[in-house]
Amino acid sequence: MSLAIVASRALAGIDAPEVTVEAHLANGLPAFTLVGLPDTEVKESRERVRAAISLAGFEFPNRRITVNLAPADLPKDSGRFDLAIAIAVLAASGQIAADRLGEVELAGELALNGNLRPVRGALVMALAARRAGRILILPAASATEATRLSGVDVRAAENLLAVCAMLNGHAELPPPSPLTALPAAPYQADLADVKGQQAARRALEIAAAGQHSLLLVGPPGTGKSMLAARLGGILPTMGEEEAIETAAVHSLSPEGFTAHQWRVRPFRSPHHSSSSAALIGGGSQPRPGEVSLAQHGVLFLDELPEFDRRTLDMLREPLETGHVAISRANRKVTFPARFQLMAAMNPCPCGYLGHPSGRCQCTPAQVERYRGRVSGPLYDRIDMRVEVPSLPAEALQHTASGESSAAVRARVEAAFGVQLARQGCANAQLQGAQLEAMATPDAAGLALAAQAIARFHLSGRAYHRILRVARTIADLAATAQINAQHIAEAIPYRRGL
Repeated sequence: MSLAIVASRALAGIDAPEVTVEAHLANGLPAFTLVGLPDTEVKESRERVRAAISLAGFEFPNRRITVNLAPADLPKDSGRFDLAIAIAVLAASGQIAADRLGEVELAGELALNGNLRPVRGALVMALAARRAGRILILPAASATEATRLSGVDVRAAENLLAVCAMLNGHAELPPPSPLTALPAAPYQADLADVKGQQAARRALEIAAAGQHSLLLVGPPGTGKSMLAARLGGILPTMGEEEAIETAAVHSLSPEGFTAHQWRVRPFRSPHHSSSSAALIGGGSQPRPGEVSLAQHGVLFLDELPEFDRRTLDMLREPLETGHVAISRANRKVTFPARFQLMAAMNPCPCGYLGHPSGRCQCTPAQVERYRGRVSGPLYDRIDMRVEVPSLPAEALQHTASGESSAAVRARVEAAFGVQLARQGCANAQLQGAQLEAMATPDAAGLALAAQAIARFHLSGRAYHRILRVARTIADLAATAQINAQHIAEAIPYRRGL
């Protein structure tokens, strides 16, 4: 046999399109040619494959070898095609049986001695292999990720010889070891540590229950970052599908996916010096950014105006659509970005505007310029804004501790469960006809909302966000109908946005 065909997978955003690896052996001067739009990493696989085949005890064919990676217009990157190329060459030269090649998909980087090294995107490839109905063979270090999926046949291989033994029918590859979820570490940051700030605590509970975006504004040292750090402790439990989607995105990142991340909502807090590619995603070979790594979790932007304005404006589309589309000359990839935005900022450049000490010396023009670092359209896309004022020393010394995170989380879980049962998503995601059906207030509530629109000159987007927040407030109160009281509590969260 001089031609062998093996299936593998590329990575394109959150998808894993099939790549057909075709190896053809012909007479002529010995050569090893790779075609099909391979990048440098894939081209280097020729030397890794040559050494691995020889050191595994096989004979590297002394013929003209052509390996085609189809489709030719799909860019191929990384060393994940090493294993498929090696198996295709061995099958084309008749050194291993080709009977089972149509049943399997192969991905793995080869060491020079034939051992298999881990690859990115194992969970994404496993999802694609499940749809195709094939056995997926991965390096043992990567295969464990896929054990969270049901209905997919994944096998773990330590080296090239083990894969050849399976294809020859001498021994079956074992399934990977189960990914044992580590017990979730108890949140050390508890809401009970926060004294006072009842308005901010209430806003945090509403934001957690409806997955609303939240902006905290206040002088330095008033507890903005402290409150943000405690949001993770009151978020609702992640569902199975949400956990799989989040794990799939993390499997594409350089850090990969680990057991302790399973069903734990991400909390990403990038520095304000982060580039647009780091925050949104990108690169010559597009990788997910912080907005995608925060999928079904929280993206916390501290010192919001210190971020580059153009970078912040890139958040506008994912906040509305829940995904990021990155276009390059030869490809377009899409990453999910359904995150909850949490941000904090000072009221002015020095931070002490309105502080009882009277320390602020900022002029109105300086304050306006500082706040203008965040564009109006981005402000408009934030659901809630709340002031976090400075507290007197007496309040910090004598105020009793508030409710614990566990008590608040119980209410959040109950309200979130109502949302899932009613509309299948969080209130923050309600759109169009679904929003009208689920969040229309009674007559008194409609009248109050109309007055607020006229008085504060609110946009249509702002009105819809008031309805979503009011819907969450009603759910926390276990009330089916939104009334004027819920609207009245939701309206002040639009002040200053």
